[in-house]
Amino acid sequence: MTAVSMEIEKAAVILKLLGDKTRLTMMKILEQNDCCVCEFVAIFNTSQPAISQHVRKLKDVGLVKESRRGQWIIYSLNTTSEFYPLIKSLLEQIPDQGFRLKELEAQGLRISCE
Repeated sequence: MTAVSMEIEKAAVILKLLGDKTRLTMMKILEQNDCCVCEFVAIFNTSQPAISQHVRKLKDVGLVKESRRGQWIIYSLNTTSEFYPLIKSLLEQIPDQGFRLKELEAQGLRISCE
């Protein structure tokens, strides 16, 4: 397999991952805000194991990174990923999702893990 076809394969894996609406929305949110799993659970109104699975898939390919704040793990966009330029141009085409965090704040659920 040539280097070019390997890069196409990697890009296809990334785009397939982002073909999932939840993961794509997560990436758009992470573009401007770091989040913990508990916030995504509240935003998407789904189970913690399901959200953790989505985050793990994004982390496994290097699209998101984690940092520890006390006992909590906070996720952010990995701007050092080789795919960041692709991700950045893709996210520019997607509507802002900041309203989801504003809704959380209004419910008193923003960073509910701290």
